[in-house]
Order: sequence, then structure tokens, then C-alpha cells
Amino acid sequence: MPPKKEEPHLGIAPQRLALSACLWAIACAFLYQNLHDSGMVRLLGSHLRAASWNPLAPPCGLLQAKQFVVLADRIVTSRGQVLPGAVHVRGGQVAAVYTGGRTITRHQAARPLLAGQPHLEVLDYGSAVVAPGLVDVHVHMNEPGRVEWEGMETATRAAAAGGVTTVVDMPLNSAPCTTTPAELARKLAAVRQPNHTFVDVGLWAGLVPANARDPATLRAMIKGGALGFKAFMSPSGIDDFPHVTPDDVAAALPVIRALGVPLLVHAELVDDDIPKGGNPRKHATWLASRPRRFEQNAVRALLGALRATSGNATLPGFKLHIVHLSDADLLPELRAAKAEGLPLSVETCPHYLNFAAEDVPKGDTRFKCAPPLREGENRARLLRGLAEGVIDSVATDHSPAEPSLKLLKEGDFVQAWGGIAGLQYALPATWQPWQAAGLNLSRLVQAWSTAPARLAGLGGRKGALLAGYDADLVVWDPEAAADTSPEALQHRHKVTPYAGLRLRGRVLATFVRGSQVFGEQVGVEAQACGAALLHAPAKRPARK
Repeated sequence: MPPKKEEPHLGIAPQRLALSACLWAIACAFLYQNLHDSGMVRLLGSHLRAASWNPLAPPCGLLQAKQFVVLADRIVTSRGQVLPGAVHVRGGQVAAVYTGGRTITRHQAARPLLAGQPHLEVLDYGSAVVAPGLVDVHVHMNEPGRVEWEGMETATRAAAAGGVTTVVDMPLNSAPCTTTPAELARKLAAVRQPNHTFVDVGLWAGLVPANARDPATLRAMIKGGALGFKAFMSPSGIDDFPHVTPDDVAAALPVIRALGVPLLVHAELVDDDIPKGGNPRKHATWLASRPRRFEQNAVRALLGALRATSGNATLPGFKLHIVHLSDADLLPELRAAKAEGLPLSVETCPHYLNFAAEDVPKGDTRFKCAPPLREGENRARLLRGLAEGVIDSVATDHSPAEPSLKLLKEGDFVQAWGGIAGLQYALPATWQPWQAAGLNLSRLVQAWSTAPARLAGLGGRKGALLAGYDADLVVWDPEAAADTSPEALQHRHKVTPYAGLRLRGRVLATFVRGSQVFGEQVGVEAQACGAALLHAPAKRPARK
């Protein structure tokens, strides 16, 4: 019998080899995560995207350079300073920010960079302001299902023309509304259509009675990419988006807290104790039908729900966010709630800062919204709330519809669709009352970029001019008049109370992840450079 041959082997038992491979994989994953968290992965990615030999990252938009420098006399830095300087953009990200001072001009601040890289294209905007692009977390684009009302293409074109580089779409008024994982996936597919969105787009999921007590559905929508949830506490005007009760909110809060995402709430609790009759062509009739107590009762119920669930596990990123605050009487209670440590944030809208109820022309339903426009003295108090930080942020609540639904001929404030279209005018419509009230550019950036980016879970990449952040920039002239003509308006429909209004703050250029999507002289670039923004899981706090 011939001798048995020995089989060759690696000298390591297969079990040890498998264990070693697993440990190496874990170590590599841990290393990658640490590099990612430190920004090194994004830094390397920006170098690769900027490389001239890389055909997988072609330039998008009006500018063909993958790497360039933006100069201006007023750069709003992440520290809240406004200084002359330069922003170095590389591969879609901010590579560095160089600032000067009283004796150092923008050209001098950029000299060290340009001395080492003289080939860089330079965009010199002179005395203009360069700031992080606006992040509008309250936009109704109505797609899929109601593109005749607006649609992502026209809405994001308007955003680009207005210096808004990120929009987060509401779960209504698309049809069906975004209240299930399947509808979320359908809307995400719409965002991802080729050449369809001109700025970056995130999505809110809807919280309604049908899913408020369904943790699996809520978790699945966040896993599917939603950045958080939106609920109505009053009838929304859309049949398949019913409003929630305070009990529904309390039932959903433990799950939402544990997910580490925000819950945005339309805070009005409607009752029947309102005046009957009245002239429907008068805004005063509409105002009387939505008294301040609707907002006050809703906010108090929400604060109670926060307190009742304070013992539940809560990941960073959770906030209860009150959208479109119109009632300045609530500011003391909101200030006290924040001092108490409740995870609360608040927004208001440009139309509440610009328009007074008593000035609305008879029958002009372009001004109808909910909550309604309030009295002139209310505007001044809202601005003080913004100055003091009680109100964290501003958003447009861009809510267009087909013109026929506004009942412009009838002028019926009671029956007309309630919503103001103002996405393209976000910046000048805020700046006009803002600067008149003595608020500065730094606070404007906090309210329109930094705070909303953090709310949406995008604070590590958007909302500030910092190395490693997306190169989302708005270049604008605070002293120049905005173009509010119908010809310049990119919304699908031209029905807006801002039409022809004299506003200061002219957008000169908009960049989304380093791609110039708008230029004052040429308009919005035909090539859409936007991308979908998906939820990134919040980190659990380290154990002590």
C-alpha cells in the first residue's frame, strides 16, 4: 500500500484563520469609522473628486473648475465674524477659509494659498457677502402626485435662485402623503430622477394617527432615509394626512426620542368657540377664526408631552420643533421651557416678519396662511425673539397651489387655500425686516443655515463655512434690491404676496457642493446638480 501523501496547509488552523480575519475586519471598520468621524475620509474624497484625471467626478453647473477660490470683503465665518477673505473650494467641499481683518484685504488673505497654487481659478465678488447656503427645512414641493401645484424641478430652481442650497420636503402635499415606508421610497425615487433637483433635498416623514402607535413603521421610515417626522395638530387640508391628538404625540415620542431625530409639529389645537359670520373677503374674518389660543393650547400640550416622556431614552438629534410660530405671546413660555432644559426648538417664517394683518388688502387671498398673519406689533416681538435666540430659526413654509385654489377672483379668505409661496424670496424677505430691527449677518446665518442644518441632522456637513463641510455657498449683496419681478420668479405659479415688493438683499451666486447652480447674469444652470440627503444614525452617547 503506497504511503499516504500529506495535504499542504497554511500552518494555521482554519478556525484561527477565520477568527483572525474577523478581527482584522473589525479593526478596519473601527479605523474607517474613526477616520470618517475625524473628517479624513471626506478630505481624501475631496482630493479624489478634484483630481483632473478622475473621470468619475465631472464638474456640474456653470463653473467647470473642480477647485477654485471665492474672494469677498464680507465672509461670515463659523465663529460669527464677518471678515474679508477667501474660501478655497476643492472637490465639492470647503478645503479652507482664509480671513483678513482691518488691515488685511481679501487679496492679502488669499496670498499664501495662491502663492502655492497659482493655477487656481479665482472668483472675486468684491464687497459682497459670502455665507453658508440657506437650509430651508419647511418646503412643500408636492411631488409625486401634485406637480401641478409645484414639483421638485421648479421648487429647487427657485431655491437655487434664492441662495437656498438645501431644502427638506414636507410629507404633504404629495399624493399620497409620505406616511409609510413605501411612499417614502416613492418620493426618494422622485428626488433621484436624473437632472431633476437643482439643490440638495432631504425628506420628512409624516406622523399621523395610523402610525403614531406603530414603532416598526416609524423606525422603517427613518431607516429608509427620512430625516425626522412632521405632524399636524389641526386639520391639514389634505384628507390623507389627518391631524394627531396630544395623546398620539405622547405615544410616538418615546420611539422618536430613541431614534434621535426631530419631530416637527404644526401647533394649533382648533376648537369651535370662534365668531360666526363675518365678511369672508376680509382678512380679519380669517384671523378671528384662528385665535392665539389655538397655538397656545397646542404648544402647552406639546411641552407637557416632553415633560411626561423626559425619562425615556433619548439620542442626540431629537428635538420637538415648533414650526411657523406666529404668536409672539408664547415667547415667555418658550423661553422658560428652554431654560428648563426641554429639547425644544422653534421656527418662524418671513411672512410673519413682513406682513401685518391690518395691512392685508380686502380680498387678497395671496396673504392667507395658517397660523394667520397677526398684528404689526407682533412682528417686532417675533424679531426680538429671534435676536434673543428664543426662536432658533427661519423657514419659508413654501406652500403653493394651483392659482384657482386661492380663489383670487372671489377673494374668499375662509374658503381659499391657505399657503404662501415664498421659497425664492427667503433671503431678502428675511433680511429686509432683519436689518431694520438691528439684527446682524452672523445671527442671520445661525437662523437660516446653522440651526436648521443641525435640526435636520446635517450639522456635520452643512450650515457653516468649515473645512470638510459641503461647499454650499450663497454670495449676495445686502444693499442691493432683490429682483421680485414675475419674470425672475422660478416658482411654477407666480401667485405670491412678495411679487413686486421692495426688498433688499440680491443673490449674486449660489453654489451647491462646489457646483455653481445660479449666477445673477445667467440665471439658474440648466444642469441639475442636486442630490438626495439621507438620515445618518445618531451616535449613542458614551457611557461614563
